[in-house]
Amino acid sequence: DELLRQISRLLKSKIRTTDTLARLGGDEFGILLRQCPLEQAELIAEKLRKTVQNFRFLWEKKVFRIGVSIGLVSLSADSHTLVDVLSAADAACYAAKDRGRNRIHIYQTNDSELARQRGERQWSVRIRQALEENRFCLYRQAITHARKSRNAQYVHYEVLLRMVDEQGDLILPGMFIPAAERYGLMPDIDRWVVQTIFGYLECGQRQQTANPEPSSETMHLINLSGTSVGDTQFLDFLREQFAQYRVLPQTVGFEITETAAISNLEQATHFIRELKQLGCHFALDDFGSGMSSFGYLKTLPVDHLKIDGKFIEDMGHDSATYAMVEAINHIGHVMGLKTIAECVETLVMREKLAQIGVDYVQGYGIARPCPIVVD
Repeated sequence: DELLRQISRLLKSKIRTTDTLARLGGDEFGILLRQCPLEQAELIAEKLRKTVQNFRFLWEKKVFRIGVSIGLVSLSADSHTLVDVLSAADAACYAAKDRGRNRIHIYQTNDSELARQRGERQWSVRIRQALEENRFCLYRQAITHARKSRNAQYVHYEVLLRMVDEQGDLILPGMFIPAAERYGLMPDIDRWVVQTIFGYLECGQRQQTANPEPSSETMHLINLSGTSVGDTQFLDFLREQFAQYRVLPQTVGFEITETAAISNLEQATHFIRELKQLGCHFALDDFGSGMSSFGYLKTLPVDHLKIDGKFIEDMGHDSATYAMVEAINHIGHVMGLKTIAECVETLVMREKLAQIGVDYVQGYGIARPCPIVVD
């Protein structure tokens, strides 16, 4: 509170008497510069930035340095509503933060970065509403052996998330997951997915004598975000869910992306080891898409390696990509891992993967995602 009071006085001392300073909430302030061309506004904003940068806050015999990110919006006859103007200023401010903080960003109507950020903020509101109104649903896509046989059955499933909009239409995760990651909503989404699929699995295992699916040999793979993998509270949450729903741990697997695992290798390794002790399985998803290093596989105690779908799509017409798929599959097997090829669209592709020695295949050429019906 004292810092905010001092900053308010500091900012007010550096603007003109015709200008208006207000606190919008939290640590956000708004300034209305009256009759001020954009060039002059830039000079004033830069002066404010330097003033805050040079300010030292003294509290309990300690000195603190702070910075400020400034979003600048020009008002004209083309400006729309007050809400639109404030939203544009907010977007410009976030852009300044994203680009390193302690800087100024000028709003431009054709700024693609600002348009993306504004879209993500709108999605974050819709995601929160969907969570509150339970407007998510689950699908699953089959994973089967690469080599076809008469008795071949679907052995595993990947659990897929969909959001249901206000009109009842399905929204694919690619539309809302980036915003959920940016605004810290993935742990809430991950919790919803776990609770929902655990309820489904418990019901199926209870009725196993009448309905043998899902059996103790069938595994459902659940995608987890990097945020959840690095959260010790989420690990405790999972233990609680296993106790509450009495789900067999060997019927549950978790998928984490290569990038998420590598970004916090120590925490990811601990997370995986703890759940493997319960009997769960792990798959490293999208391998090859990020900071690929086969060396990381020695550290991560996963069971399955999912080869990134982009490689699978390209290997049919690119010999170098074909060789990379062979290499990933070979190294995976040397390390004792089962390999899964994603995005398998045709029988020809499945046969090529079987010849290479890939263990499992997944994609529209194998089976399309089907809804999971939860009572």
